[in-house]
Amino acid sequence: MNFKYLFFLLISCVSFAQNTPFPSGKVDEIVHRIQLPVIPAYQINILKTGAKGDSIYDNKKAFDKAMALCKKNNGGTIIVPKGIYKINGPIHFVSNVNLKIEKGAKIKFSDNPKDYLPMVLTSWEGTMLYNYSPLIYAYQCNNIAITGEGTIDGEGGKTWKSFKAKENAGKNLSRDMNHNNVPIEERKLGDGYFLRPQMIQFFKCKNILVENVRIENSPFWCLHLLKSESITVRGISYKSLNYNNDGIDPEYAKDVLIENVNFDNGDDNVAIKAGRDHEGRANTATPSENIVIRNCNFKGLHGVVIGSEMSAGVQNVFVENCKTAGYLKRGIYIKTNADRGGYVKNIFVNNIQLDEVEDCLYITANYHGEGKGFQSEISNVHFSNITSNKATESGIVIQGFPEKKIQNISLNNIEIKEAKNAISNENAENVLMTDVFIGKKATVPTAVTP
Repeated sequence: MNFKYLFFLLISCVSFAQNTPFPSGKVDEIVHRIQLPVIPAYQINILKTGAKGDSIYDNKKAFDKAMALCKKNNGGTIIVPKGIYKINGPIHFVSNVNLKIEKGAKIKFSDNPKDYLPMVLTSWEGTMLYNYSPLIYAYQCNNIAITGEGTIDGEGGKTWKSFKAKENAGKNLSRDMNHNNVPIEERKLGDGYFLRPQMIQFFKCKNILVENVRIENSPFWCLHLLKSESITVRGISYKSLNYNNDGIDPEYAKDVLIENVNFDNGDDNVAIKAGRDHEGRANTATPSENIVIRNCNFKGLHGVVIGSEMSAGVQNVFVENCKTAGYLKRGIYIKTNADRGGYVKNIFVNNIQLDEVEDCLYITANYHGEGKGFQSEISNVHFSNITSNKATESGIVIQGFPEKKIQNISLNNIEIKEAKNAISNENAENVLMTDVFIGKKATVPTAVTP
């Protein structure tokens, strides 16, 4: 349909009967189950371990020493007072530690790739491998936090940014290793392969808090929640506009609360993932699930995305009470293709206010038209109380396959005031629309002029 102004109101009687209300009780269960980290009373000011906040001195040893003291004391809080702290290398967490970056403090990482060697076990776009260390890295830690009103600067706009044009060989090699089940211990990339590291990665961790800090200028994904659970991210803000600067990437993650976040990202604000292709499908016991996103301000490429790396499955995602603070290409975007397999199900999106977007709500099983043999299952996706001022392309897009249709989609009380294309709905079953308006709302019919 190519109507600039369209009134679209459809009520369908289909097998799954009626719109599903937003399940606030389920959200409450998830939030109450999430545990905040318990941090021991021990504290160490980074100045006491020799740090200098002069933006010049290399504070790597001072941060390592503070972390070692926390480990000796079974945990504690590392206080970073006002100043600019350059670090030529990563911060590696131990359990039971809060990195508290106070107001007026900035941690500024070097952009020399060699500072992030030796390699660590990590993940890159859905494939497990060894690569440069993330700038802040926690592996198999419990009770960890990054708090305070200070800033973490990844210095990603120079050397790291130049890696983007040179990454294809390493990226393709990682995918070949995935598809051919190469043992993970043999997947050693790093120097010479140009795969940028994440800014912050929590890997196989539990009871995590990231609160109030500002994240700027990441080399790659900003906050990667990998195979971790019981996570709270709240009150943080972003200005990170480099390539692939997703704000938050839960991957194989469980029990996650993301709230009161001000996004300003060069890529997706929240991108929920669950592994890629063969490797992801081998990990179906650990889907990404029970994720709550609420009271956030979106700005960047896309608001909330599921996929495209989602082969282990994504389920039980709840997005509520969010709005845009600037342009988005797409508001809510569910994307997979015939390489992925897996499933996306039980997704609830309620009370979202979008300004101008390219596409408002977009669900596709044919992302980039890639792949064959492993079509994904997409079902039980529910949108309610969503507004958008303008969609420069499409209001609502649903794209399944003839042999694998998208199923059980409900849209209730959706108003898109202007759209180039109202709706594109193909290869989907049980799509229920109630009070969906795209373009100018119709009123009573006009009478015939005598």
